[in-house]
Amino acid sequence: MLNYIKFTFLRFLPKHGLSKLIYHLSRIKLKLFKNFIINIFIKIYNVDMDEAEYENIQDYESFNDFFTRNLKKNVRKWTLDSRFILSPVDGQISQIGDIDNNDLIQAKNYKYSLDGLLGAEKDLAYEFKNGSFVTLYLSPRDYHRIHMPITGRLIKSIYVPGNLYPVNKSSVENVKRLFSRNERLISIFETKLGLMAQIMIGAIFVGSMETVWAGEIKSTNKDKILMNEYLRESIKLNQGEEFGHFNMGSTVILLFQKDKVLWGRDIKNDTLINVGQILGNKENG
Repeated sequence: MLNYIKFTFLRFLPKHGLSKLIYHLSRIKLKLFKNFIINIFIKIYNVDMDEAEYENIQDYESFNDFFTRNLKKNVRKWTLDSRFILSPVDGQISQIGDIDNNDLIQAKNYKYSLDGLLGAEKDLAYEFKNGSFVTLYLSPRDYHRIHMPITGRLIKSIYVPGNLYPVNKSSVENVKRLFSRNERLISIFETKLGLMAQIMIGAIFVGSMETVWAGEIKSTNKDKILMNEYLRESIKLNQGEEFGHFNMGSTVILLFQKDKVLWGRDIKNDTLINVGQILGNKENG
């Protein structure tokens, strides 16, 4: 009953309006304001500033500047090797495994479809049928820049407008088809493993998402799906290179085609993972 009341309230909450408000507040550069907010955030979420490129909060222009902070060099161990699939983010494994025909696992007793996740792109969904997937949740305290798990050439991006439900564990376990209902940016790459999709899932208070090739993609209430093809442009990102970042936190989903990936035996649901850590390897070694 408590969950029912909570998520009924969330359903009618003006999530887009609140996210726009947070977008503007997080960019205020007034020192007293931004320092106060950053300090409170660090204490609440126990953020490890020893890992940050700039440890002193005075060095950040705004809360969003702090939230999207870079890490110091060499604080993460990277195994840059084309045989491996690396974690694109710091976070936690929400779900990992195989795609069952057209279905992915969201949580226990909850599934959602490739068609829905990929914005009703049936041809694209067919490419990932019976493939492999991993869902990675970024908590507020995590490093929020996203990197490339393997080297790839961008061939298509699809922005799908949608809702902005929270993506924490409670929401994932209670909101049906959450990832195919929320706003998202789908990026399709050609790689040595065939096609790979790296999907940024929006959420409440996520003011916007950014990629290194397109810049900022703001949340919108419009119903129009935006698609860009990069057949003539050569946008290649190497393994480990920055892909983009969240302005506030959320979730990343990776999709691979059938018989391409073997996930590591020690990589299971709820496993905490760092960017650059090995998630799996090519199925044929």
